[in-house]
Amino acid sequence: MKSFLKISLVLVLISFAIIASAEINLSKKNNVISLSTPRPAKGQLDVIELRCAPIDTVRIALIGLGNRGAQAVNRLSYIKTAKIVVLCDLNPKYVKRAQDSLRAKGCKKADEYTGVDDWKAICKRKDIDLVYVCTNWELHTPIALEAMRNGKHVATEVPAAVTVEECWALVDMAEKTRKHCTNLENCNYDFFEMATLNMAQKGLFGEIIHGEGAYIHDIREGVFSPTYYSNMWRLKQNKKFTGNLYPTHGIGPIAHAMNIHRGDKMNFLVSVSTNQFGMTEYAKKLYGENSAQAKVEYRHGDMGTTIIKTELGKTIMLQHDVTSPRPYSRLHSLTGTKGFAQKYPVTGLAFEPTSHSFLSPEKRDSMLKVYEHPIVKEIGEMAKKVGGHGGMDFIMDYRLIYCLNHGLPLDQDVYDAAEWSSIVELTRLSVENHSMPVQIPDFTRGAWNKVKTVTYFK
Repeated sequence: MKSFLKISLVLVLISFAIIASAEINLSKKNNVISLSTPRPAKGQLDVIELRCAPIDTVRIALIGLGNRGAQAVNRLSYIKTAKIVVLCDLNPKYVKRAQDSLRAKGCKKADEYTGVDDWKAICKRKDIDLVYVCTNWELHTPIALEAMRNGKHVATEVPAAVTVEECWALVDMAEKTRKHCTNLENCNYDFFEMATLNMAQKGLFGEIIHGEGAYIHDIREGVFSPTYYSNMWRLKQNKKFTGNLYPTHGIGPIAHAMNIHRGDKMNFLVSVSTNQFGMTEYAKKLYGENSAQAKVEYRHGDMGTTIIKTELGKTIMLQHDVTSPRPYSRLHSLTGTKGFAQKYPVTGLAFEPTSHSFLSPEKRDSMLKVYEHPIVKEIGEMAKKVGGHGGMDFIMDYRLIYCLNHGLPLDQDVYDAAEWSSIVELTRLSVENHSMPVQIPDFTRGAWNKVKTVTYFK
């Protein structure tokens, strides 16, 4: 009997080892952590530059009406070819607030949902074209999958997924259903980022060899608030995980300027984090030195720095810090063989042959005006009036609806959503394994070189 138990135990341990090796395959030869690529279903094709049938008026179900959702209701109500038909949130007060916002704009009353699982019934409705997700992070992927499974396009706040497995699930569902799945990554539509994207595509920077992006934002007051993030869900993320929890603001604009999965791809990353200091320090000040909150073990390091190498030999640096008492910085910089652009901590442009210093503010502003992106020229003034981080949120929504109206490929596709969101788990793997290199999956499964540049279609 004892021998039988010993054999059984060995078999169980072997089984666990096999499962673990299937999830994370450590290549001894190259000393790189890699995750396996799932096989596509028979006949499953990529959705690079996917075009779907035009939709004259996009009927929207908006799920999650907290901070971001409430703002989205306001912005979308300005777009005449969009119609919000469903409002959903667990908090009835948020639903009423959104309903009042629609009424104030003269919009028709939307149907209301407040149940925990109501999003499942919403995704099955026949009178919805787009599911717009503004919930906590852990619901982004489940709702997106259910929406596509039921024939809906989906747009989700960032990150679109919190694990690599979820990233693959989004890609596979989008490819199987031929439905759009996009990030709501607003920073790609910042006026400076749009202008520098235009400059990059016109060759002003030469060959872009390096980019830097960051999300440095002291949000401790909101994180520790019991109401700002419902049930303090964002604080729970800092308790459970290390790595870069919020990479898409930094990586998004750089990835488009570098044509990631449109001629180049991200190959691997290395990430390092400081220990955690800020959350504990803040909890002590807020609750007391010996409080239970001050004794919580927060796993997320204060400052995380990640370096990414691409197939074409270019590099990207990302940083994440939401606990340090320092000024806001959404660093965005592009280094090319002929010039340089940067926003935060100072905004500047530099070009050969006088690249040792920035252009004067007057020359810089003149160049930014000359190379203002055509989309900003088209809708920029209205975007400033509607608002949303200076107008970039409105441009994001406008472009989403415009492309759906005209049957055009979206500016950000499911591969953007997967690539940028996968950094959440990949950086954690690197940090937890003494900053070992981690392979970044090719979510296009070889189609990354199918087109050669990012295109915002008109």
